[in-house]
Amino acid sequence: MDFIGGLIEKGFPNVAVAQAWLDREDCAMVLKSHARRGFVRGIRHKPKPGMMHDEQWRSGYRLLERHGLHFELQAPWPLLAEATRLARDFPATTVVLNHTGLPADDQLVGWRHAMAGMAGCPNVMVKISGLGRVTKKRDVILATIELFGTNRCMFASNFPVDSLCATFDGVYSEFDDATAALTSVERRALFHDNAIRIYRMERL
Repeated sequence: MDFIGGLIEKGFPNVAVAQAWLDREDCAMVLKSHARRGFVRGIRHKPKPGMMHDEQWRSGYRLLERHGLHFELQAPWPLLAEATRLARDFPATTVVLNHTGLPADDQLVGWRHAMAGMAGCPNVMVKISGLGRVTKKRDVILATIELFGTNRCMFASNFPVDSLCATFDGVYSEFDDATAALTSVERRALFHDNAIRIYRMERL
């Protein structure tokens, strides 16, 4: 038995996000194959500028709803205007914005404006993660929660990548400190409940 087969036999992974190139000719076949695996919840394809407007790419994106898959978006914040249009055009497909929209300390005004556009789409969720090189972490965390609300955000470690910048405990201590004034229900949503709901882990 191969490595992946051994993991599946032991019940891992619980849920996963798979890779698919939405603009390729084999996209429909790849998505169908991924959807057959009950633990696959979403698809990631890091778009280049202009790609989310491309009709061939969108034809692949359109298939996500058919297969019950969401879209994991990892893109720098200047591309979020494209992503906002995408989310509006396909309201039945959930978008999970990775790494808090990739903010930069010297561009937080532009980042916040772009995030506000995404927040206007109720099908967009945010993983507050990937803040290792951001110095104004607390400001970014609280601005994201303010824009999206505590029911559409979730904390994620981005480990092992962020181990280059901080310890696992350090990452979560920053989340903990930034949200100390929130209610226990709101904090539970951010640290646990939203991830369970968005990644449909309640099926486990």
